[in-house]
Amino acid sequence: MSRLERIFDGGLYRSRRGVILGVCRGLAEYFHFSLFWTRTLALIFLLVSGLWPAVGLYFIAALLMKPEPVIPIQTAAEQEFYDSYTQSRHGAVERLKRRFQNLERRIQRMEDIVTSREFDWENRLNS
Repeated sequence: MSRLERIFDGGLYRSRRGVILGVCRGLAEYFHFSLFWTRTLALIFLLVSGLWPAVGLYFIAALLMKPEPVIPIQTAAEQEFYDSYTQSRHGAVERLKRRFQNLERRIQRMEDIVTSREFDWENRLNS
């Protein structure tokens, strides 16, 4: 895995509290760098390189960086779900549907057992 893949697969996120798409704040938080200096470097790059290269790279970075999770991720399972959701929302929704359908089937089986005549007779005999 290359360094760039590790950066984008790790904890590098676009900040939800950023001014324009949260790229500078996300970079500053990830590298533990001052937000002021990160924005200053971005502005200097904009002035030196011209408008289109800097704006193009900024929007490419915004597209590559995942948005910061609304609720902080605490477990590996949550991280796996968040990564799958940001990669394929349809797949994540399908996985949730399957999970709830499995729970629904389990609840249905428990209801069938509890409401059966045999269960009622066993309870009467045991009490």
